[in-house]
Amino acid sequence: MSFEWKYRVVVHESPRFKISEYLKGFTAVLLLLWLFKGLLRLEEYNDYMVYAIIGLIFAFELLSVGKWFGVTLSGIIFALAKGAFWTSVFLFFGKWLGMLKALSGYAGTAFAYAVVLTITGLLMAKFDEKRLDIKVEKSAYEFNGSDFSDVKLRGSGKAYPIRFGRKKVGWVLDGEFTVEAETPLGTVRKKLISPVAVWTSENITGKKTSPDSSFVERVNELINPDRLYKRGRRDTVVDLGFIKVYGGEGYEYVKLPFIEVIETPSGHDVKIGPMRFREGHPERPSSEMLTIRELANGFQLTKVGDRLRIQTDEYSIEVDGEKVLYKSGSESLSLGRDHVSLRSGEVLITVGRGRAKIRIEEVVISAKEGKVRIRAGGKSYTVENKDAYRLVMGKAKEIVEEQSAELIEGLGIDRARLNRRVKELLDKLMEYLG
Repeated sequence: MSFEWKYRVVVHESPRFKISEYLKGFTAVLLLLWLFKGLLRLEEYNDYMVYAIIGLIFAFELLSVGKWFGVTLSGIIFALAKGAFWTSVFLFFGKWLGMLKALSGYAGTAFAYAVVLTITGLLMAKFDEKRLDIKVEKSAYEFNGSDFSDVKLRGSGKAYPIRFGRKKVGWVLDGEFTVEAETPLGTVRKKLISPVAVWTSENITGKKTSPDSSFVERVNELINPDRLYKRGRRDTVVDLGFIKVYGGEGYEYVKLPFIEVIETPSGHDVKIGPMRFREGHPERPSSEMLTIRELANGFQLTKVGDRLRIQTDEYSIEVDGEKVLYKSGSESLSLGRDHVSLRSGEVLITVGRGRAKIRIEEVVISAKEGKVRIRAGGKSYTVENKDAYRLVMGKAKEIVEEQSAELIEGLGIDRARLNRRVKELLDKLMEYLG
């Protein structure tokens, strides 16, 4: 997943935007008049009010173009798409409220226009050469740590607000900090190098203090989305406060202005403005998506409800309840309630569903249905002994859990210890052969 940003935030206090707000209010009043046209004896003006409402919808959407990004061709197309979408909603529900069938029959056509115009706007945006600009304010506040349940940010320094237009979307921290995250593998601790971005709408600061203008100037260059999420790089987690994307094992979460999408194996939930479409029982995050990121290095931690993702230049860790997935180059570790797995090149150790397998160099040990099979030194052996079977199951899981403690510290797999543990297991199994 790669992103390239091509807009610049431009917040205007133009009369055009005030007129747009007035038109929204007038449209709401007109909708109420149309809704109660029977009581108000306005049936003879039914069609005129419908046409007026549709016209006003497009009018206030078009007048709002450029409020955040400046007037662009893609912005105009998106405004038309929004107008077509709200028109389709109005026409669809209007058929039960006294609207002529000839008019309500165009609901599907209006929705199709909304979809096509949205796609056109996305494609047209690629030709706009302006860039999105997120600004760090030149105001500083004291910061003395923050607690986000399983994630804690310790240390002290200064915090500067990040704004997207008028909306505060996060903070940039300057000082000495350590992040701690609780996982089933243990506590992950990482000393962070300033500056650090915390993408959250929560207020995590204390009283106001004196800012460092040179720091703000430097951070405004570092926080550029083009630099954070470069073209060609695949990012499964993206957080810029107003744009949040999380792609994990069996879980997809996307939150944009006016749009929220959750996709899980148990169902999906799509929210567009005030409308929601749900199928099944998808898991919704219990709290706002939080991201802590070093701006000058590769560390990023993201928390979505009970899910946690830690990404560095060397490895990534994803936690989902009691399930943990670690990846680093050719090394991977999967740890769950009923299954553990460790892979590193030609090394493989898996335990789960009543079976276990250990493969390292020329040695292969497998346990299944109370039997143990061994292949070593070009020879094969079979041990039909329940104690030997339980020994392999227990030792295989013990080896994986032993290695996991060092993996989360970024030390990688200890091959010497792994070889020693496998040799110890092999020696004990050979005793069963007599």
